[in-house]
Amino acid sequence: MTRPTPTNQALTLKKTSEKIEQEGSIPYLSNPRVLQFWSSLLVVLPVFLQAPWVRLQPLTASIFTFVLIAFGISLTKFGQQKWELAGSLLIGVSGSWLGGCLFWGWLRANPVWHLPVESFALPIALIGLRTRWRVGAGFYLSCLLGTAFTDLMILVTGLMDQWPVVVEASLDDAPALLNQTAESLINPQSIGSLLLAGTLIAVLARFMKKRASFQSPFSNTWLVASAALTTTLWVDALFLVTAIVQPDLSGLI
Repeated sequence: MTRPTPTNQALTLKKTSEKIEQEGSIPYLSNPRVLQFWSSLLVVLPVFLQAPWVRLQPLTASIFTFVLIAFGISLTKFGQQKWELAGSLLIGVSGSWLGGCLFWGWLRANPVWHLPVESFALPIALIGLRTRWRVGAGFYLSCLLGTAFTDLMILVTGLMDQWPVVVEASLDDAPALLNQTAESLINPQSIGSLLLAGTLIAVLARFMKKRASFQSPFSNTWLVASAALTTTLWVDALFLVTAIVQPDLSGLI
């Protein structure tokens, strides 16, 4: 049996050390599946956390935006490259979060202001696509695109007039009104419009995911956008089903 020499032991130790160092520098969320999971989770989270918070305390919910921004910047600045993706994603979340707080906190009964308010950070996001914050910008833009689809369908299906009636109703009356409004969508024209919109969203999300497979600085941005847009579709579908089956659980009210 050949005994390891001090030189061989030193080389082995050096290689092991380099391997550990390389693994330690791998960016968190660099795994595509993990990045998709967190992108989707950060779309779903407002349904369960932000909606009730904004209804009760819109000011504190809005102030929480700065916590998200500070945390995102800190991860990017002090976490080196390992946490850069996570930090950028949180910055994108902060934009969607603040837009949601501003509208649902103070303008919820004015649906015409929904998309404009949610779009407040659009110029910043477009600029951010060319910076280190491109992942967060992609998240915000895809969520905004999902919001645009949702508002368009509300307009096309004739529910825009019912919006203020439902959101301004008392907690006792709102579930029944929401259920009645959702059931009015059960007709061939509305179902056809919703299916068409859903198909278009699915096609766009698939296109984004395909673009993410190409090696480029925007790969992670496309992947995040695809996951966020797909999740928006599922959240809207879940909301509609919940409004019909169990409206008391709907995040809107």
